[in-house]
Amino acid sequence: MQLIAYADGASRGNPGPAAYGAALYTPDGEELDAWGNPIGRATNNVAEYHGAIAAVEAALERGATRLELRLDSELIVRQLEGRYRVKHQQLKPLFEQLSALIDQLDAFQPTHVRRELNTRADALANEALDRT
Repeated sequence: MQLIAYADGASRGNPGPAAYGAALYTPDGEELDAWGNPIGRATNNVAEYHGAIAAVEAALERGATRLELRLDSELIVRQLEGRYRVKHQQLKPLFEQLSALIDQLDAFQPTHVRRELNTRADALANEALDRT
């Protein structure tokens, strides 16, 4: 089964209170699920990774075998593509966790999207931040 996921992270301060948002869609645009959760104090990049991990976990739970993950974090997309190395010590275990989840899929495509095309996940992350 093919799904599309959007994920985003937010941090007020860097580091500061942080949260992520994610949404799952069918290929024809039907929203299947959307959520956001606070993660405590973290950097924006850590929050972005938490969003990506949550999105891939949810897609796997729904039985996805093919996933396009759309993120406005160029850093994470380039790291997943192998174009950038993961240098930051806080990001290495998150990258490894995300990679292990991706390995469970038959096909995976990370896609960098402009922020204005990731408004649903961004809003969910900020709503989760507002709840903290």
